[in-house]
Amino acid sequence: MRAARLIKMVLLLQSRPSMTAAELARELEVSERTVTRDAQALSEAGVPVYADRGRAGGYRLIGGYRTRLTGLHRGEAEALFLSGVPGALREMGLEDAASAARLKVSAALLPSLRDASRTAAQRFHLDAPNWFHEPRTPELLPDVAEAVWDDRPVTARYRRGESEVARELEPYGLVLKAGVWYLCARVAGDASYRVYRIDRFTAVRPGPDRFDRDPAFDLPAFWAERAEEFARSLLRAEVVVRLSPAGARRLPHTVDPLAARESLAAAPAPDDDGWVTVTLPVESEEVAHGQLASLGPEVEVLAPEGLRARFVADAERLAALYRADPGAVPG
Repeated sequence: MRAARLIKMVLLLQSRPSMTAAELARELEVSERTVTRDAQALSEAGVPVYADRGRAGGYRLIGGYRTRLTGLHRGEAEALFLSGVPGALREMGLEDAASAARLKVSAALLPSLRDASRTAAQRFHLDAPNWFHEPRTPELLPDVAEAVWDDRPVTARYRRGESEVARELEPYGLVLKAGVWYLCARVAGDASYRVYRIDRFTAVRPGPDRFDRDPAFDLPAFWAERAEEFARSLLRAEVVVRLSPAGARRLPHTVDPLAARESLAAAPAPDDDGWVTVTLPVESEEVAHGQLASLGPEVEVLAPEGLRARFVADAERLAALYRADPGAVPG
């Protein structure tokens, strides 16, 4: 972590005429004493960091010093920020750019830091797909990714149900969620943003010109909002259940976590036995049956009647099964 902080300190001083110890401490999220020690370490390593004394003093680089990150072009620099996700880079067609960028950065680092890429790779790896799902790379992902990087509009054909639709899109960003790639884009002539699954594109043709990107667009914030909207849109039904203390603790690990926490927070006080009655939004009775069954005797379904009847039938079958001799076939 200190190596990354030293590099950031050099880049900060390189981008400004001078900075006070307090300003550097705030940017680097360390104490002023640590800034002093880091400046001394950089100076001893040959980086010309000069300290101006006095109330208006600070730190600056002298002699027009610049870091030796030479020859790094835009595509490589952008890919470098994703170098912790090699699988995603490979799928987007950016593996070569990221490899070249890492080599150039390694060559520019101090000798004591040149194993940083190896040590980082040994300590962090992102495996995005869910368990038991074979990841499939969408055939058109590299074309879409290239359009995203270059801010080029695309003419796309997209499967929607049993039909195909044509769209003129301004591609703003890519998201990899649980092994599935999504495109966040704006339909040409429309101010709203939409989300498309990349594996449903059947054709993508980038345009020759670039579109004017909205500088206010925030991809992480947009995705977080849409993901929450999508999760809530699935919860179209409600069930009423009683939960034991153990059942209440396990509920967020069994159903939608946000829905569980909100329902528990809105529930009345527990009864004398510690059980709490909760009105819970769920996707459907069928889905709720499978989810709540994992809580076993820690949950009692009160409504709807059809779901309660399922659990009554389950309980009767279990009772019959366990009353019988082991291995006996129920009559």
